Amino acid sequence: MSREPQISQEHVTNNQAVRQTLLDRGIRPESLPPAEDVKKVERRLTSVEKKAIKNPDGLDE
Repeated sequence: MSREPQISQEHVTNNQAVRQTLLDRGIRPESLPPAEDVKKVERRLTSVEKKAIKNPDGLDE
């Protein structure tokens, strides 16, 4: 635990460097749309797969 402050400072420094790189490229993280939740995507894919299995002819639509 004696190195925790050093690790915390390194974490902050890395985050600042990443943010600066994004800003240099014209990307403002706070203006980006939120990413879709992974669990939500997984549920949707599972649902689509189940529908495809129940109605394989429906894939042509």
